Amino acid sequence: MKIFKGKGVSGTAAEGKIFIYKKRSAKIDCMESSDSEAEKQRFLLARDRSVEQLGRIYNDVLARLGEADAAIFEIHQMLIEDEDLNAAILGRIENDRLTAEYAVARTARDFAQMFSSMEDEYMRARAEDVKDISERIISNLTGEAKEENVLTERVIVCAEDLTPSETITLDKEKTLAFVTSRGSVNSHTAILARSMNIPAVTAVGEDFLKEISDGDEAIVDGSSGEIFLSPDEKTREGFYKRRAERIKQNELLQQLKGKENITLDGTKIEIFANIGSVGGADTALQNDAGGIGLFRSEFLYLESEDYPTEEQQLEAYKSVLEKMSGKRVIIRTLDIGADKQADYFGLKREENPALGLRAIRLCLTRPEIFRTQLRALYRASVYGKLGIMFPMIASVWEVEKILEICNEIKLELKAEGIRYSESVSLGIMIETPAAALVSDKLARLVDFFSVGTNDLTQYTLACDRLEPELEKFVDPHHEAVLSLIRMSAQNAHRHGKWIGICGELAADLSLTETFLRMGIDELSVTPAFILPLREAVRKIDLRA
Repeated sequence: MKIFKGKGVSGTAAEGKIFIYKKRSAKIDCMESSDSEAEKQRFLLARDRSVEQLGRIYNDVLARLGEADAAIFEIHQMLIEDEDLNAAILGRIENDRLTAEYAVARTARDFAQMFSSMEDEYMRARAEDVKDISERIISNLTGEAKEENVLTERVIVCAEDLTPSETITLDKEKTLAFVTSRGSVNSHTAILARSMNIPAVTAVGEDFLKEISDGDEAIVDGSSGEIFLSPDEKTREGFYKRRAERIKQNELLQQLKGKENITLDGTKIEIFANIGSVGGADTALQNDAGGIGLFRSEFLYLESEDYPTEEQQLEAYKSVLEKMSGKRVIIRTLDIGADKQADYFGLKREENPALGLRAIRLCLTRPEIFRTQLRALYRASVYGKLGIMFPMIASVWEVEKILEICNEIKLELKAEGIRYSESVSLGIMIETPAAALVSDKLARLVDFFSVGTNDLTQYTLACDRLEPELEKFVDPHHEAVLSLIRMSAQNAHRHGKWIGICGELAADLSLTETFLRMGIDELSVTPAFILPLREAVRKIDLRA
């Protein structure tokens, strides 16, 4: 028996035979062209055909799985029609004299590398989407249909990676589980696997496919991320027992929908969802979120070829607020810079990007960008219960300047006869030690705090949390980190303000009681963690 370990992203577990998914990329025979105009027309026709195909897939997924999952293919349509992507492809065809196929392949590779290098895991996962749409366009250019992987029996599908298009076309009734050597827990493929209720494990490693063969027996644990190749009898017995326990546990969790987040001694806490796109609101509601504690607005900028307009932003914010039907929605203002780059910002390369021109620093340096976003946010505020949250705060003067700009925006809108809500709450993220240390002064200026534990840990311990070799040094349970959170909570409450946590620690069940004892009022987590967190809260007795 051999054991492989990846990232469990979906489902309980499955047992069965392995089927190795055979990918077939369209062959590009020629790289250079002598007729650029003809190649441009070929590309445009293939692009339009791809959009039509995705429209049909969208309708199919809408009928089978619902709007939230169908939106994945709507995003793919938007990516294919993205002006920046199209301009880059057409530019390569004309300026570099490339064939349409090769221009698409080269451009997609560059865009995928850009997404892959980003810090935010959600944005890194978008590299998969770029690959998916480029393969579709190239297939339409060459006339080569993708090789069909027909499943004749129920199997565990194993591949280097699976695109959303490949995932959705597999026969669900014959797919026991997905296993990929690469991939991300935030990929659209993982999202689809969860919606299809199919166990899935990603990032098992490049050696995985070399060790397996079609027909091998295996057990896939979609929760722990373990794959047992040729399992022995003891492992099988353990698998059956754990599967039964998880099925029972999931049934119990579903019974928590609609229940309060209240401890045994009567202490109540809000449990909200972190989302990275408009479609994330649907997932939040499906998991019974009390609201949105973190809506990452930067996706509007990173997925655009130019600064998103006030109207474009208004539509996105309005959509989320309307979906949440009066539940609180906290939208974080633009958090771009460092590793999250959009070419049209023209940001210079920095030696220490995590300490550089990013987030609120960028907004205060380029107020025209900030003002456009704030106008859209205030205009959207009439459609729901809005909170605006400002990231990367370190000084009191920054917040004073932000409030000054917000007041100017409200006066502008009022003068123009444009409606906005007077009950918009304003908050800041506590993600620098400086913000925590001056939180007593900051709490007098804003309505709430939300702790970004990922960056707070990084800056407190002076460790790059994305550097693998530093993993053992990046301790989010470090007393210094917890002390800063405790200090921020005390200062928030001293001035009658509430405080939440939206970083990864919010989902750490080993710290839930610690946070409640600190007086944390809200925990905002990935939607899938909402019910397990609710269960943990309801078992805590703060009188003990």
